[in-house]
Amino acid sequence: MPDNQTPKFPSTRMRRLRTHPKLRDLVRETHLRIDDLIAPLFVRHGNDQQLPIPSMPGQYQMTVGHLVNEVSELESLGVPAIILFGIPEHKDGIGSDAYDDNGIIQQALRAIKSAGSQLLVITDVCFCEFTDHGHCGIINDKHGVPDVDNDATLEILAKEAVSHAQAGADVVAPSGMMDGMIGAIRQGLDSNGFENLPILSYAAKYASGFYGPFRDAADSAPQFGDRRTYQMDPANGNEALREVGLDLAEGADMLMVKPAMSYLDVIRSVKTAHPDVPLAAYNVSGEYAMVKAAGQNGWIDEQRIALEVLTSIKRAGADMILTYFAKDVARWLSD
Repeated sequence: MPDNQTPKFPSTRMRRLRTHPKLRDLVRETHLRIDDLIAPLFVRHGNDQQLPIPSMPGQYQMTVGHLVNEVSELESLGVPAIILFGIPEHKDGIGSDAYDDNGIIQQALRAIKSAGSQLLVITDVCFCEFTDHGHCGIINDKHGVPDVDNDATLEILAKEAVSHAQAGADVVAPSGMMDGMIGAIRQGLDSNGFENLPILSYAAKYASGFYGPFRDAADSAPQFGDRRTYQMDPANGNEALREVGLDLAEGADMLMVKPAMSYLDVIRSVKTAHPDVPLAAYNVSGEYAMVKAAGQNGWIDEQRIALEVLTSIKRAGADMILTYFAKDVARWLSD
C-alpha cells in the first residue's frame, strides 16, 4: 500500500498491541536469552583466593579452584560459555607466560576440563595481561618511539593460540588488533592439528575509555603511551568494515565489536555487511561499572537498565554478548 494510503489514526492505534503483557510478549521483536551470554572470568596465580575487583562490583580475580566453582555455578544457571583472562605470577617483556604450557590460562583450562564442565571455554589471545609493559605484543623503538612490533608479535600470538588449544580451549579469541593476526593464528592452529578449532576475532576493537576497570581487573594498564596505534579510532565506523573483511579473508569464523553500548551503529553495520557470520559484542567493564555504580547509589533500577542495555545490543544485530552481567541476567531471566 502506498505511504499516502497507510491507515492513520483513529483506524490505526499503535497502543492496541501494548494493552496486555502477554500480547506485548507475543509481538516483541528482540529476545534476550541466557543462551546469548558469554561470561568473562579472571584467573590468577595463587591458592584459595577470590579477590574483589573494586571498580567492578561482583567480579573477582580468582585462583583456579575458585574459578572451577564459578564455572560450575554458571553452568547450573544455563550460561553456555565463558571467556578467560589470566593474571600471571611473573610478567616479562614478551609475555612468555601466555604461551607457557604451565601458564595460568593453561592451568585453568586443564582444571575446568578435568572437572567435567560442558561449558564452551573461550580464551582471550593477547599479551597485555602478561607483559611487564602492559602492551599487546613485543616492543621495539626502531623509529625512535617505543611501539608494538606488529610482525614480531604474530609469531608469539600463534604460539599462544596453539598452547591454549593443546590445554583444552574450545575457541580462541585474538584481541590484540595486530594486522595479520588471524592468518598467523589460523596457520599455527592448522599446522598443529587444530584445523577445526574456531577463531572468534576481536575484529573491530576501539581505543576506548570504557576499558578502565578492566585494566584494574587484569593488571594490564600500559606502562607508557597508549594503544591508539593498534586499536581503532572511536570516530571511525567504515573502517570497521575493512577490519572485519580482512579478518574473514584470513580465516576468522566469528567476529566481535568492542565496546558495545557506544558502538551499536558499528554492530548494525557489520551485521548488515556480513549477515551470515556469527557476531559477538562485548559489553565492557566501564559499561558494566557505570550501571553498577548508578544502581548502588539508587539513581537507576540496575536490573531494568542492564536488561535494556543488553537487549539493545541484540537489537543492533549481535548474536552473542560478552557481559559481566551474565550471572545476574541468567538469574533474572530464570525467575
